[in-house]
Amino acid sequence: MSPLRIGVVGLGSMGRHHVRILSRMDGVEFVGGADPAGDVHRSLGGHTLFHSLDDILDAGVDAVVLATPAEDHEKAACRLARAGIHTLVEKPLATDIGGAEAVRDSFRTTSLVGAVGHVERFNPALQEMKRRLDSGFLGNVFAISTTRVGPFPLRINGVGVITDLAIHDIDIVQWLIGPFATLKSQLAHQIGTDREDLVTAVGRLADDTVVSMSVNWLTPSKRREVTVLGERGALVADLLTSDLTYYSNSAIPVEWDEMARLKGVSEGDVTRYAIRKTEPLQLELEGFRDAVLGRASAQIVTLDEGVEVMRVAAALADGGL
Repeated sequence: MSPLRIGVVGLGSMGRHHVRILSRMDGVEFVGGADPAGDVHRSLGGHTLFHSLDDILDAGVDAVVLATPAEDHEKAACRLARAGIHTLVEKPLATDIGGAEAVRDSFRTTSLVGAVGHVERFNPALQEMKRRLDSGFLGNVFAISTTRVGPFPLRINGVGVITDLAIHDIDIVQWLIGPFATLKSQLAHQIGTDREDLVTAVGRLADDTVVSMSVNWLTPSKRREVTVLGERGALVADLLTSDLTYYSNSAIPVEWDEMARLKGVSEGDVTRYAIRKTEPLQLELEGFRDAVLGRASAQIVTLDEGVEVMRVAAALADGGL
């Protein structure tokens, strides 16, 4: 089978990393990258620099990774659908729910693969957490909480912390456990822009699991964590190190009378799992490649899932569901 001819449109902070991985990926012939601003990060090496989406289409591609600014996603993705090109759209799918639905609908009537780049889902710690949750490892799940905080990133322009960061956690929560039933948010504007820079949200999922999310650009130290609490203990994923740790509920009897009267759990063993740590973006792009090739094992974040994330994010910005 001939390798897939794949190009990247948009050579900014994310596009350059797509170039790095696709240019060395098995089963892929990397065609080049397109950006009207040029190859500002010098990521292409000896590969071709195109100046527009039309130029890269004229070169002949089977698939494209769309890593342009979010305001360009709707128009470019719909153009790619009309051209018959499999497409991975970097998150967010669009700048608003209407645009996200337009992208989804443009692919819905085709046999093309359309995916959205929620790369955190491919973090090895979360992949292992998902496997264990699906096997019933924690028993009944009570709650899931996420923390995604750190300093303001200078690359951000024109979006708030919900669109930039919270959409990762919305996708993670729904993928790990299930859809939201209720969600209430509190926002803050402290940096001095007209966009929110802090959001705290609490609610319940459709299966009655309690959910809480803390996201901001105001914390001096960067943290990315997901905790799932169940009847057998807690699983904690550190997304910065891709570590997964299990805090078990102890089965050892409590012999101290005062402590024994408490109805909660007691501290048990702590286990940090040794897991294979592959770069999440590589796993995401391999899943996209495999989906285009029709392999049943392929993992992608579908356009329907991307639209649902945008729907919850829009509600979060308005106070919640």
